[in-house]
Amino acid sequence: MADKAVEFLQSITQNPYLIVFLVSMLPLIELKGAIPIGAKLGLGLMESSILAYLGSTVVVLCVFFLIKYVFILLKKIKFIKKLVLKVEYVINKKAQNLAKRSQNKAEDVKNKIIFLGLLTFVAIPVPLTGVWTGAAIAVFLDMRFLPSAIALCAGNLISGAIITLLTFLFKDYVDTIILIILMLAIVLLIVTIVKVIMSPAAEDEKSLPGDKN
Repeated sequence: MADKAVEFLQSITQNPYLIVFLVSMLPLIELKGAIPIGAKLGLGLMESSILAYLGSTVVVLCVFFLIKYVFILLKKIKFIKKLVLKVEYVINKKAQNLAKRSQNKAEDVKNKIIFLGLLTFVAIPVPLTGVWTGAAIAVFLDMRFLPSAIALCAGNLISGAIITLLTFLFKDYVDTIILIILMLAIVLLIVTIVKVIMSPAAEDEKSLPGDKN
């Protein structure tokens, strides 16, 4: 499966640097999958790590500044509005769970707890805890960009360092690492789809900050 995935990517472009950079921008896969894929393509581990980190960091900017407007636009399309509301509900639940420990705390303490919670969440090197979900959570929590970006980039750096170390220690098993990440991504995607389908889509649930629709 790992070989098939790499062959598919090479059918799009033969440039290994571009492959790593673009794969790191994909939701679920992100730099967790891009780093070992780069190693399999023959790139140096440091090259793969830097490219993957840069590519996944670009996602922070895109998601943070665009998700609100994309969701508002999508909710104007009648036949997918209910689905978008369900997705919002699921993301908001994640955001509220992350912020739960900060309840009844002073504002500065609350901000620190949320900051560390977001950083820790993104630092966990498994699919669905990366910068895509992290940036969406930051928007739902109405966090300012600078602290959000610092938390997301720092967490992403830790996650990338862990994957880089694992790839280095188990360099003879790169295919296995890629396979595990792909399988986890598929399983967690299915779980997320089920959660979205089963979640309510009540319009009185909290939506993105500033969204009056």
